[in-house]
Amino acid sequence: MRALAAFLAVILGSLIVAALLAWPAWLASQALDPSLQFHRIVGRLWQLLLLAGLLLALRRLGIRGRDDWGYGLPRPVFLRQAGLGFVVGVATMLPMTLAMAALGILRLRPEFGVAALAEAVAAGLAAGLGVAVLEETFFRGVMYRAIERESGFALAACGTSLVYAAIHFLAHSKVPAGDVAVDSGLRLLVGSLENFAHPLPVLDSFLTLLLVGLLLAFVRRRTGAIAAPIGLHMGWVAVMKATIVTTRVNEEAAASFLVGSFDGYTGWLVAAWSGILFGVAWARGWLAPGNKRGSNK
Repeated sequence: MRALAAFLAVILGSLIVAALLAWPAWLASQALDPSLQFHRIVGRLWQLLLLAGLLLALRRLGIRGRDDWGYGLPRPVFLRQAGLGFVVGVATMLPMTLAMAALGILRLRPEFGVAALAEAVAAGLAAGLGVAVLEETFFRGVMYRAIERESGFALAACGTSLVYAAIHFLAHSKVPAGDVAVDSGLRLLVGSLENFAHPLPVLDSFLTLLLVGLLLAFVRRRTGAIAAPIGLHMGWVAVMKATIVTTRVNEEAAASFLVGSFDGYTGWLVAAWSGILFGVAWARGWLAPGNKRGSNK
């Protein structure tokens, strides 16, 4: 439990410290550029504190080297697994977009033509790559490795999946420039935790991300690296981002409740589909630990 506690301490501790340092950071930023927004200053401060805390925690936990970070496979094998993961990711998420459209939940925005659709796909691919590399390196890379080595796979899978799901629901709280005061950092922190105070509206999206996190953890164990999780994650995000940009939710559709209000995509429909995919992969033995030595060849 020491490794999981260390990561939780870094995440929560950096949030609190950022809130406490928000006021002096704001004053310093205003001397440099008065146009900077308070929530952006605090957000960047939190990211810096989080990075510093993580580097310190990883050092203390003995996480070092490509294997610990999830990049231990030879480059051709890594790229092949990532590519295959991407294909599977697109193939398993695209049916959700088609199902939502067939149910009348999604409608194509009238301003989007072929050129705009191509741009949306390109933007989705770029966003998918960035999100996948960053999140998989942290959650299924170093965090997974540290917890698994100390406490085993079960806690590594459950712990990383819970934190992975939860961190997505830090709300984008804002404080207008005219209202910034000494306690604004703490008010911003309280606002960012709003979803945790009222969890029911985002429960469907949280469950979706929890199931996705577990699936990615099993793939990480199966392949011994984060190449396949990166590919899967990229494919899923690319489809989601392109869909969200080019369509809008039809609130009048009878099945609109299947799409959550959190991001306009994840919800009970995607949660059920994620559960089905997990069940099929489990039943077929695709999630059982693989031969890591053989997978490197």
